Amino acid sequence: MKDRSSVIFGNQISPKVVKKAEKKKNSFLRKFGDDSKKEYHLSMVDIPSLKHWGVKNLVLSDKPLELPEKPLIVGNIRMGFGHYRISMAIASCAKALGYNPIWFDLASFNATGSKMISYQNDLYSTASKISQKSKLFNVLFWEKLNSEGFRKLVYNAGDQKNSELLVPLFNDFPKDVPYVATHAWPSQGAVHAGLTHVVNAIPDNWPMALHLSEGAIHTVQTDFAYLGYKMMNGFDSKILKPMPDDSLANIGHYVDHELVSNVEEDCKARIERRNDGSPFRVLLTVGGAGAGAKQFLMIMKRLLPFVKENKVTLFLNFGDHLKMYDFLNKKLKGSLDGAKKFFNDFEGFSSFVDNLDNEEVKGIYLVENDGKFEAVYSTNMLMRKADLLITKPSELAYYPIPKLFQQHIGGHEVYGAIHGEEVGDSTFECQDDLSFNRMFNALLTDNKLYASLCENIIRNKKNGLYDGGYKAVELAVKGKLV
Repeated sequence: MKDRSSVIFGNQISPKVVKKAEKKKNSFLRKFGDDSKKEYHLSMVDIPSLKHWGVKNLVLSDKPLELPEKPLIVGNIRMGFGHYRISMAIASCAKALGYNPIWFDLASFNATGSKMISYQNDLYSTASKISQKSKLFNVLFWEKLNSEGFRKLVYNAGDQKNSELLVPLFNDFPKDVPYVATHAWPSQGAVHAGLTHVVNAIPDNWPMALHLSEGAIHTVQTDFAYLGYKMMNGFDSKILKPMPDDSLANIGHYVDHELVSNVEEDCKARIERRNDGSPFRVLLTVGGAGAGAKQFLMIMKRLLPFVKENKVTLFLNFGDHLKMYDFLNKKLKGSLDGAKKFFNDFEGFSSFVDNLDNEEVKGIYLVENDGKFEAVYSTNMLMRKADLLITKPSELAYYPIPKLFQQHIGGHEVYGAIHGEEVGDSTFECQDDLSFNRMFNALLTDNKLYASLCENIIRNKKNGLYDGGYKAVELAVKGKLV
């Protein structure tokens, strides 16, 4: 296994930093055990909620893995919902291109590397929630870590060393199997394991060394991200050697095939609903960490009067955070009691979504699923049927639906909002109640303003902006940039 912590893209890392990285890796070994000599095997099982793509999930097995023809491995982790959602986009595009997508969640196994990921994910989730409750914590620590701490090259050195713990899980894979990772750790693990056709699909629009995985093809969604990664801008106090040409490509937004292929039809339906005076279909979605309770309460207080007047129909996906429902309903004095609820009823919810084109819907519709696939994918299903998505500018900033951006939670998300505003399918980030209310009122009452967002989405599709999912799959199959 090649050491990838001492030199990163030709840039020397100090021995002190490398020693610290080795110390951290060893602490995980002491905490979770050393399974480097263990021979793991995998097998495939169905994912019922993603059966339309034929996606198979990898689980531990006593026998070596038997892959289907034309496999495409999607390496991921559940950290919030973003990396899972991008993985779904890759799987959807793989299926559309004739490949068999296989889901590989490295945090889902009883292995040392998996426990390392889960431990760090729990820390991230907890800190994200604290940042929404403590302004001091957010300003002095969380914002700086997300925008600058993760940006430094020394951070990548530590992650590279930790990701060596993931290698045993790759035992069954052919070295040349096409592999798309939607987080740096699954990418780094694959490269350490010797895989040769690895694509590292980088999320967000703020370049950070956290996302580097030397040995993989790095893909980004914007020109801004391409330039920042190419020059490794701000990754160190000194000037760094740039990323090689064969390591980086701007391929556009990672979006599900179902959403991309129906852009024109969906946008036409949205504009017709606005012109007909139908209730404005608003989709509000809780993130994977379950953070932002105060923001959601503010938004709900703003939307409820419009719902009562049948000017707005509200779809609210709680993901797998039913506590958010309890919090909101308590603060809103039972205003959600009469809503139509799809709680752990994915079959009923799917039928509801299938019929949304055939009838005018009014009121409030609430969704919650304990299953992680259903929790994430419910939002994807509603996107085609909604008129406006209200979201923080995270991974959802890149989807082809008109978006109103609420205040960011992690500092890196700021640049997703800037990009969305620049390509014209989103509003600017609304950082306070006054800004949010003014923007929402404009979208609700100004049909021309709203239509411009839809028209820009159609234009962006024609320009290939939403084709990143297809291109990531194609690069993994080729194994190189050409």
